[in-house]
Amino acid sequence: MNQQYFKVIILSISIVISGWAQSSRKYSNEFLNIGVDAGAMGMGNSVVSKVNDVTSGYWNPAGLAGIEDYQLGLMHAAYFANIAQYDYIGFAMPIDKYSVIGLSLIRFGVDDILDTTELIDSEGNINYDNINLFSAADYALQFSYARKPFSKEYSWGVNAKVIHRRIGKFATSFGFGMDAGWQLHQDSWHYGVMLRDITTTFNVWSINEDEFANIQAAIPDQNQELPETTEITIPKAQLGIGKDWEITRDIGLHTALDINLRFTQTNDIISSKWVSVEPAFGFEADYLDMVFLRGGLNNIQQETQFDESKNLSFQPNIGVGFNYNGIQVDYALTNIASVGNALYSHIFSVKVDFEAFR
Repeated sequence: MNQQYFKVIILSISIVISGWAQSSRKYSNEFLNIGVDAGAMGMGNSVVSKVNDVTSGYWNPAGLAGIEDYQLGLMHAAYFANIAQYDYIGFAMPIDKYSVIGLSLIRFGVDDILDTTELIDSEGNINYDNINLFSAADYALQFSYARKPFSKEYSWGVNAKVIHRRIGKFATSFGFGMDAGWQLHQDSWHYGVMLRDITTTFNVWSINEDEFANIQAAIPDQNQELPETTEITIPKAQLGIGKDWEITRDIGLHTALDINLRFTQTNDIISSKWVSVEPAFGFEADYLDMVFLRGGLNNIQQETQFDESKNLSFQPNIGVGFNYNGIQVDYALTNIASVGNALYSHIFSVKVDFEAFR
């Protein structure tokens, strides 16, 4: 790796560390931290260093530079016993010999929520006809650009994202942010850096004050103040390293380690006032680059119990995939340690590489 590459990364991380305001929140726009693509989720999301398909627009836009033709990606997942729906669609295409652009849309929503704010009329009568349904949904539209400036080994990319959040007729918000990423590939080794929300991501809420007034005094002595209308998402960084192994002529193995950094104190396994660190591990075994078996470990945290003791928790994941003639179908079972609590999720995704149809 050349010295200039390291200088760019160090400078970018320094900007991230110093870039947030004191009014920022630890957790904002968290739906953008879930991930996309069953293949990546089966590996515990440890894909920043090698991802090189249409889903790179989410994981690391620098990986889009590996695309040589049109690609389409789709994913669906259900969370919380099918209450919440999570969907993704992405498209990417080269625009010249060195550059690739991408577009992706993410939605996380809970639909058909009962609105009972008008259930009891002014005379104290219950009228079930006054019950309405609404949705609480988060959307992110992401524009990506990637380029290989001087060699096939190195690439960089950026995202510009527009965020829209809606809570029925009660409140809406719009936000804007940017990400940046780099990748370097040398022989069987892969290195990646992803900086999310490098400019900090701002969300500005518009609250329907008439609707808020209707529910503000719903519980005696529990009057609610009008919520803050501005949210700021602080920057995050992901550092990744991966290696390819040739087991036999037909069987390959890729192993990966990602280090996720939040510049605030959280429940991550390493936590301080300045930075919290959470590692993620993953592997992908393939047969003839056609059949895939994956496993991963992420969300490694220290959970505080009611007695103030701390327990180590983590999320194991497994997945399989099949790729034939440019169509890849992947499945992941995430958080398999919580099967007894029904917190696990089934993830399905499809990717289409149009190069195979030329």
